Amino acid sequence: MTKRGVLSGCFAIAAILVASNLMSFTFVPPARRSAGSAAMLGAATVASMGAAPAFADEIGDAARKLASASYPFLKDVDWNSRLALANPGKASAADWTKAIAKAIDMGAAMDSDLLKAGVMAHHKAIGSMDAKLVTSQSDYEGVIAALGRMIASVPEAKVMAVYNDFGKLVDPAVPNYLMKTVNEGDAKKAYEALMEFKDVVKAHPITAKTGAAPSNPNIDAAAGKLADASYAFVQDIDWSSNLAAQSSGLPGTPLQWTKAIDQALLMGGQMDGGALKEAALAHVKAIGSMDAKGVTTKGDYQAVIAGLGKAIASVPEGTTAKVYNAFGQLVDSRVPSYLMSSVKAGDAMAAYKGLMEFKDVVKAR
Repeated sequence: MTKRGVLSGCFAIAAILVASNLMSFTFVPPARRSAGSAAMLGAATVASMGAAPAFADEIGDAARKLASASYPFLKDVDWNSRLALANPGKASAADWTKAIAKAIDMGAAMDSDLLKAGVMAHHKAIGSMDAKLVTSQSDYEGVIAALGRMIASVPEAKVMAVYNDFGKLVDPAVPNYLMKTVNEGDAKKAYEALMEFKDVVKAHPITAKTGAAPSNPNIDAAAGKLADASYAFVQDIDWSSNLAAQSSGLPGTPLQWTKAIDQALLMGGQMDGGALKEAALAHVKAIGSMDAKGVTTKGDYQAVIAGLGKAIASVPEGTTAKVYNAFGQLVDSRVPSYLMSSVKAGDAMAAYKGLMEFKDVVKAR
């Protein structure tokens, strides 16, 4: 697995978090947003992170009602649009990163089995999409039910933190603009059903269970070596750039990108729950220690590497390769050389060499 593969995976995860939050948040009229609606809307931001113990039947029943009421609205949306890649306001890259940290923290608090079940529900829904990228109503219902159970396992305060932080980044004109792109009647029916669904979810909390990450001293040590070798490279990168969100000239269709993201979801769904949580919380801490240039401390950077290494080590090599190959086919061949021109070549090569050594340790585990 090369550096490009790791970066592609990270960009994909970030894209899912941002895009899904925008789609869910911006269709809700500002005057009617509440803690209750946040319980459903905030969930979409973490669905991509990674699966189910016993759950209340009421959530499944409520999901069926919501799916029936909102499916026409789902079909109204142009899922082939690249609009989700556009910044819906004037927020900086740092602002978005801090909001994403709240979404990651929410995901880390979820029951690990429910999180995996959510991943598989999304995988099934992606598999039944038609040419307009609309899934079947039954698979859509499965996604809603899975999200409801995931949210039910999270403290309300964490859900609200996601909702509030992303809400601050969206221009007030966006909801009205998006409303014009769909049937208003369908959107209002979907919203009313969503409010009923969130009440059911809120009334049936689930106690989250997640095991501790497996101890792996070898990966911890290797993470220290990689951090030493690559921290200079991390400092070279312009983290304030919006290059990762550029849709102009982006190769591949939305369907191809969705299929690639599906492979990433499957990889996340197979990860050890404890390792996944460790990696998520390491990211939250690292984002919290960013400086004015968006660079975290070396110690927090090392913890992120260790967490990712343990999470990846818990996944079959073939699954990891499928993610790498899926995204590799969608990246323009000119991208690596362009990105190399934006940093110090010596720092990049030292980081790559360190990554290859780290990869060998992870693979051995």
